[in-house]
Amino acid sequence: MNKHIDSRKFLISFDSRKIPHLSTDVLVIGSGIAGLSAAIEAAKSCTVSVITKDKVSESNTQYSQGGIAAVVSDNDSFKEHINDTLKAGHGLCDHEAVECIVNEGPERISELISMGVKFDKEGQSLALTKEGGHCQSRILRANGDTTGVEIERGLIDFANRNKNISIFEYTFTIELLVIDGVCKGVLAWHSQKGLMLIWAKQIILASGGCGRLYRETTNPKVAKGDGIAMAYRAGAEIQDMEFIQFHPTTLYIAGSSRTLISETVRGEGGLLKNQFGERFMTKYHKDAELAPRDIVSQSILHEIRRTDHTHVYIDVTHIPVERFSVRFPKIKSICDSFDIDITKDMIPVRPSAHYMIGGVKVNLKGMTNIRNLYACGEVSSTGLHGANRLGSNSLLEGLVYGHRVGKEVRLTLENDNSPLILVHQSYKVPSPNQGELDLGDVKDTLQSLMWRNVGIERDKKHLIEAKEMISYLCNYVLEKEFLSPAGWELQNMLTVASIITEMAEKREETRGVHYRKDFPSKEDKVWKRSSTVIKETNG
Repeated sequence: MNKHIDSRKFLISFDSRKIPHLSTDVLVIGSGIAGLSAAIEAAKSCTVSVITKDKVSESNTQYSQGGIAAVVSDNDSFKEHINDTLKAGHGLCDHEAVECIVNEGPERISELISMGVKFDKEGQSLALTKEGGHCQSRILRANGDTTGVEIERGLIDFANRNKNISIFEYTFTIELLVIDGVCKGVLAWHSQKGLMLIWAKQIILASGGCGRLYRETTNPKVAKGDGIAMAYRAGAEIQDMEFIQFHPTTLYIAGSSRTLISETVRGEGGLLKNQFGERFMTKYHKDAELAPRDIVSQSILHEIRRTDHTHVYIDVTHIPVERFSVRFPKIKSICDSFDIDITKDMIPVRPSAHYMIGGVKVNLKGMTNIRNLYACGEVSSTGLHGANRLGSNSLLEGLVYGHRVGKEVRLTLENDNSPLILVHQSYKVPSPNQGELDLGDVKDTLQSLMWRNVGIERDKKHLIEAKEMISYLCNYVLEKEFLSPAGWELQNMLTVASIITEMAEKREETRGVHYRKDFPSKEDKVWKRSSTVIKETNG
């Protein structure tokens, strides 16, 4: 791994005798579906503090359009959902994790409904739709295409009513504090109060993904891989980081930010066409528009190159506008804002970075290799997704594993009467570089590099070029000591980018979302296994 990354123990200097201390039974880092589910379950008998670096609602959960997959129909079965997940994962799924998450899904959905989450209905039954890779309609939705907003609202409202839960917004977690192999707490920074130490008996990492490493992404600004980076520095085992899922269809308007056009648009009949109005997915896969996401993303990229155009289109002109408006009110509003008349205009789309499949390795209880440190949600790697996430399984994973982790720490602490011991900690960054640095320029350079060299298509030449450039950037950025989140985020982004690129170069095959032009075949004999990395030194 990059020498600059492995040489860092902490990003900043601190002395525990000079900064405030807080303590709690359970500390949750992150406020998406996984973090809040864990907090709510743990709070049944513990005090819980939730810290989040932005406002509590700002997470990838909030931006989820399509929905959450679960077996809630008599026409569906656990076996079919499990088989669909395993098929999408290209041989790398953990079968036990898949069974656990699929089988527990319906009960967790019922709990969400009991908390006040309102899913759409058709008559008296939950409304269900179908997405690529699913053999049955099993995707629950809310308010048409704002499922994540409704789930997040319900969880936040429920958490706010719980006297055992305290939520701290605009609190940036800088480091996990691991002493003698045990995670004791975190070093954090509050936008008004500055540095603080938060001690806890159990720490749950639920900080989300890292889509903002890429120039083209569906992710909000908070998704920069902070949790994975701090876990790596602390000595956690990191798994399958070469597998980045690119969503096939995001609205492409030159100069504007990318907006997700949900896969369920295709599930409801939307057709992919090229600039000549020709439907093309039928020649790439038997399931056409409902093929797995890796196939659709790669096919769109091939079609863009074949037709020498910047994007392709989703044609929904044949779908009655009244039906589309009810089913996809947010997407309809977005199209209207760009003067796209869906009754006669096709919607311009192209792929963007969407979901981190790998992350901090955990077992079935959500435990990492560091004692008292758990992880759940997109920051974790449970083995559910394998080499390619099945659509709408991510919210399900966050919901189920959040609950499992919350229950595990709650039961552990119910049998633990030992006091929380605060330990003096201090660290001095060795010889920090104090030179000026244009953080925005470095970030733009990194995002463009990752999109160009470590994107949908990869090869050894461009991966090595990316490694060398990241190392060059690390030489300047990781040798500095920053005093605000902008600098820490950039250091974390470089750390995670380095891990992704290193693991992508080592996997010399094509599997799922990891597409190597120079190794186009799947090589089960050598690579039908997960890849892991752990920091070589504590600095």
